[in-house]
Amino acid sequence: MLFSELQKISTGQLQLHKDIEVSKYSTDSRTLSGYQGEVFIAIKGKRNGHDYIKSALKKGVKNFIVQDEILNENANVLLVEDSLATFQNIARDHREKFQLPVIGITGSNGKTTVKEWISTLLSEKFFVIKSPKSYNSQIGVPLSLLEIRKNHELGVFEAGISQTGEMKKLQEMIKPTIGVFTNLGQAHDDGFASKSQKLAEKLVLFKSVDKVICRSDQPYSKEIREILVEKVIFWGLDEGNQYDVSWVDGLIEIGEYQFQCDFTSETQLENLTHAIVTCLEIGLDPKQIQRGINLIEGVPMRLELKSGINGCYILDDSYNNDEIGLKVALDYLESHKQKTKRTLILSDILHTGRSDEELYTLIAELLRSKHISRLIGVGPRIRSMRDVFPQNSHFFESTENFLQNFPDFQDEMIVVKGARDFALERVVQRLEEKNHGTVLEVNFESLRHNLNQYRDLIRTETKLMVMVKANAYGSGILEVANFLQHQRADMLGVAYVDEAIQLRKNGISIPIMIMNPHITSFEQFERYDLQAEIFSLRHFDRMLKDTQNPPKIHLKIDTGMHRLGFTQTEIPPLIQRLKNNPKVQVEGIFTHFSSSDSSQEDDFTIEQARVFKLTYDQIVDAIGYNPVKHACNSPAMVRWPEYHFDMVRLGIGLHGFDPTGLMDLRSTSRLITNVSQIQHLKEGDTVGYLRKGKVKKNSKVAVIPIGYEDGYSRVFGSGIGQVLIGNKLCPTIGSICMDMTMIDVTGVDVREGDEVVIFGEKPSIKELAEWSGTIPYEILTNVSNRVKRIFISE
Repeated sequence: MLFSELQKISTGQLQLHKDIEVSKYSTDSRTLSGYQGEVFIAIKGKRNGHDYIKSALKKGVKNFIVQDEILNENANVLLVEDSLATFQNIARDHREKFQLPVIGITGSNGKTTVKEWISTLLSEKFFVIKSPKSYNSQIGVPLSLLEIRKNHELGVFEAGISQTGEMKKLQEMIKPTIGVFTNLGQAHDDGFASKSQKLAEKLVLFKSVDKVICRSDQPYSKEIREILVEKVIFWGLDEGNQYDVSWVDGLIEIGEYQFQCDFTSETQLENLTHAIVTCLEIGLDPKQIQRGINLIEGVPMRLELKSGINGCYILDDSYNNDEIGLKVALDYLESHKQKTKRTLILSDILHTGRSDEELYTLIAELLRSKHISRLIGVGPRIRSMRDVFPQNSHFFESTENFLQNFPDFQDEMIVVKGARDFALERVVQRLEEKNHGTVLEVNFESLRHNLNQYRDLIRTETKLMVMVKANAYGSGILEVANFLQHQRADMLGVAYVDEAIQLRKNGISIPIMIMNPHITSFEQFERYDLQAEIFSLRHFDRMLKDTQNPPKIHLKIDTGMHRLGFTQTEIPPLIQRLKNNPKVQVEGIFTHFSSSDSSQEDDFTIEQARVFKLTYDQIVDAIGYNPVKHACNSPAMVRWPEYHFDMVRLGIGLHGFDPTGLMDLRSTSRLITNVSQIQHLKEGDTVGYLRKGKVKKNSKVAVIPIGYEDGYSRVFGSGIGQVLIGNKLCPTIGSICMDMTMIDVTGVDVREGDEVVIFGEKPSIKELAEWSGTIPYEILTNVSNRVKRIFISE
């Protein structure tokens, strides 16, 4: 489509420099590559996309859809009343050009998993287009639909809503012919007046479908039947459905058919049954369905960022390979600047409906636009197209051949994308840093959710500093800082200079404040462009002595916490020093509320704020300009909006802990390990050092590879701590060892190698803190650096 033709869809005002064919659309300036046919859509939302038009122009983008007029004679501009609505109209117009069957999926939970599994099963027969990741929003759906091409035979798209009125727009774009309703849960309850209203709103997606697959044995099934009437195709564990189902001993029995799987949790079985019934309704042969099930078992529906050998990072998507997924992975790579060298390990891309020449020519162009330094191709088809790729590319006939001739990797970001047939997880295993089996999973989607929850509390003009001290509260300072920079945090806060230097050496360019700079470290500030907290006259004087060009400083005012800061008696001599040294730039003036989360201490917080405002005004009157004023930490952001001032400081709230109890936050971390050994003990046997674990009856004990060196404190021994195995909490027995812990698993169905959750949703970090008499901060920051961190994006 020519850019000028977009005017017919939108009725906007056209400014045309040079009419060109457009084929790629983006609402996020960070993912732009400067490709000639790329269109940047500036949307006004929580963040105004128009603020990033200059950034898009610098990247070489020539095509824009905007709501505010921009003057650039070298750009094509479509000025419209509503950029988002225009984008949705473009997607709707594109969808209407294709008469393929489309499956629309909605519900409260499981949409992405069901979408992925249905797509996998149907790929045994059809060339399927699906929405990538969880692209189910007002922006994600049009991005997905615009990837439909003439060779696609069937589409699978998910739709998610958080308030009334949204599903109508999604339905008009997707126009599904078949529907799948996963379930009705509590997600986004606050956006609707009642459960019934939320259900009715979700079912709007199925306005024009022929049939809707739904589970019958649920409390809302009667309402679904009343709304959808003859369209509904019910399956259930009860009787009298179109599909009567039973789950028994590794089998899903559906009518006369039996499907083998290793899933045991009801959630997995429900999701898989949705997928199977949908495929049966479409006419897929049961043998084809079984082949698809064999492919999906154990497949993680997520991107994983892992530490690798020789200073490398691995972006692992080794079980999934298609054009859209590759674009998503390479866009995701933009948020990680730790390494400048970028390598892509890519297998043959199968079942695309394109010729190899067309496919790999497009892939080569994509890699150039994303600045991939090196390609390693695995498979006969990509190897046969080696001439379209840069000369520094390397090709292998098979995964086995690649492993036998393994090249060197050093200080680079490595993206691994593979079709399942190539088993590139073996390559990932070779590239990973070895560890002892205990892993801290950090979920970027949950971090983003929590970040946005706090952003919603502050005014657009209020800046946001995020604390990444203490290894980002145990989560991983480099990875979390890169994530925050990509999310456009205004500033980062660390405790010590060496943390800031580490960030600067790994791609972090946004401002960084050092909360506790050592008195001998000021010479490093100019070299690394750092800002210093100054909290005493001695500190101020040493900074002047050690630096020719003093760094930007933030003055810490002690208003009652009595940890660090200038007291009221020190303000007059501080002001005199500032007057005597006008080259010192005061970037900020701040204080710290000691008890902002406690309603019992509100009078004290109010007094702190009063003293701080008076002191700030006193300093400003003396220096003649207004530094950034900041005081609020995470709980104060929630309870004291009147004290947000010019900037707020987000800390533990980012990681899902809200002392006020007023925020809708998500847990961001999961500490997991596995069972090393199972022992069967008799009554009277003892467990661990000093025989502290007493066995009072015949018992089963599991040994897990985590101990106090990993951060699992000795206080959790002797049954005080519990871990989750399967769906059951199991107590510790005996003392916690340095590297191992013993768990009483009597009566639990457990095998060696099974996953063990130390903390996550259950048990939570808050529960561990209560058991051990401490606070969640300590539990999270105690996780040892020898525990491998894996960063996941669902």
